[in-house]
Amino acid sequence: MKLYRIALALMLGIGTLTSCSDKLELSNPNQPTTGTFGNSVEDLEEAVIACYHHIRMEGTYARVGYTLDVLRGDEAWNVALSWGHYGADNLNYGTTGEFDAIGDQWIWRDWYYVINIANFVITKCEENGANLSEAMKRIKGQALFARGLAYYNLSNYYQNPALILNYNDYSTLDGLYASNKEEGDTDGLAQYDRVLDQVEIDLAEAMTLLPSRDEGGEWAKGRATSGAAAGIYARALMQRHKYSEALTVLKAIIGGTYGTYKLMANYGDNFREGSAYENNDESLYEIQYLDYGSQGSNEEWTPVNITEAAATQGHAVESNYGPAHVGSWQDIAAAPWLYHLFKAERTTSGSLDPRLYWTIGTYEPEWEGFEYGNMCYTEPMTADEPIVVNGDNGGLPIAKWTNFRTGLYNAIVTGLRCGINLRIMRYSDVLLRAAECENEVNGPTQQAIDWINQVRNRAHLANLNLSDFNSKDKLFEQIANVERPKEFGCEYGRGFDLLRWGFFYDNGRLQQLKEHGAYRLAADVKDVITYGDTGVESTYDKYQAGHEYFPIFQTTLNDNTHLVGNSANNNTDNSVYFSQKGWTVHPVVDLSK
Repeated sequence: MKLYRIALALMLGIGTLTSCSDKLELSNPNQPTTGTFGNSVEDLEEAVIACYHHIRMEGTYARVGYTLDVLRGDEAWNVALSWGHYGADNLNYGTTGEFDAIGDQWIWRDWYYVINIANFVITKCEENGANLSEAMKRIKGQALFARGLAYYNLSNYYQNPALILNYNDYSTLDGLYASNKEEGDTDGLAQYDRVLDQVEIDLAEAMTLLPSRDEGGEWAKGRATSGAAAGIYARALMQRHKYSEALTVLKAIIGGTYGTYKLMANYGDNFREGSAYENNDESLYEIQYLDYGSQGSNEEWTPVNITEAAATQGHAVESNYGPAHVGSWQDIAAAPWLYHLFKAERTTSGSLDPRLYWTIGTYEPEWEGFEYGNMCYTEPMTADEPIVVNGDNGGLPIAKWTNFRTGLYNAIVTGLRCGINLRIMRYSDVLLRAAECENEVNGPTQQAIDWINQVRNRAHLANLNLSDFNSKDKLFEQIANVERPKEFGCEYGRGFDLLRWGFFYDNGRLQQLKEHGAYRLAADVKDVITYGDTGVESTYDKYQAGHEYFPIFQTTLNDNTHLVGNSANNNTDNSVYFSQKGWTVHPVVDLSK
């Protein structure tokens, strides 16, 4: 999608009384050209909206840009074993082939569309100097947020993306002829640092330019605010173990510096569509999709397939997650490990954790009378006929980001049609990240425990006690492998967590990932799966060093000789980089002791 239309200038020759050779050149004001568009607040507002449009596309968040990180994590597995997601699930993606292109090229392509538009806006704002109006501050802040978000994703998917900051250096997607390597680089890891440096710069500035959600009012619903920028900024800092800096930002969010946030009383309200639930008190930033019944019929699978009013403007995560018999593609299932993690701890009243209901679509006797009950879309579930994602391979259906538990409709129309807004960052993430940073900086403290307990209390779980955590390692284990999986199970972000924690660079942690990713084909969906048992496999058995990142697609490398591959292209081990940074991997801790 071009940011602007290129129109033919209307050249009118107007004769004068004195000479037929004197001409006045006029341009049609209703047809902006490459030279005139972007010179007004109104034009730049349109360009910012185009940024948001591309953030909700197939390769950004509408399907593969969201689900491939879920597969990279240990909370889900690719049940459709013959399809292209298998390479993402096993972390051994190739660089050629149709399905590898889906997993690789679309994410790269769509985030660079966002960057292209953001660069256009930022370049125009910088041409206006430092004295920006309030409207222009909001415009520039949103563009900086979009670019920071784009490079945050690209760097943690591809490790060494090309860094392009000026629109005049890159005004077309044909080729992308920027380099991702500077003189003296021995690998792609220096570029990883350069890109994340820029992410921090962009988001830090966006925080100063954007209003808080409180100040923004109706304007802020669906838009980037200072709180959204602060939240992603903290994530970027944590990605390179800048825990002290991130803690300062997270505490400011908690303290209300960037607006008022709080946990929704009902966890499920974060996963429903409609104005009563979306852009709620817990949401720092979410991707906007049109509600059920208000969409068009034409799907926008590619950025150039723009059908305006006829577009569906939904996402396809539901089509990946839902069970086949109601119409989904049945690609992804919840990990048995995640299901049994939920079942291992009851609420203070002896009930199941309510987050299980909204995360995994299983039949449980206790769900009778709870929320929508034991229903799969509009179909009653029974203990004798469990719902599975794939009848041949088995698998626990994922309820999150679907209408499995809402009864809104009885079947999935596959494609970009689900209207539930994808909450990219919630306040519960702020609390658990603050607890993690506090633990990293000061060791286990009561403050860290208090932040964790806020999230647990919403789920009606008993408080944790500081006395039960005698080391930083043990509290980290609780956060990383109990609290975060149950709160964010099957949401985007787990793969990013595994990268920053270095779980691929420690034998004990890699063994743990294999245990978490264990499955048995055609197993009963509630079987306890033990890694090492006969017939049990793991999504991490075929992991190849360096493939915790996705390779840069070979066609992209062929088209752009200035680009070099990353660790996945070259099958190189990133553990040396990790250790040379002074970062350490927390050892596995048995929480039962």
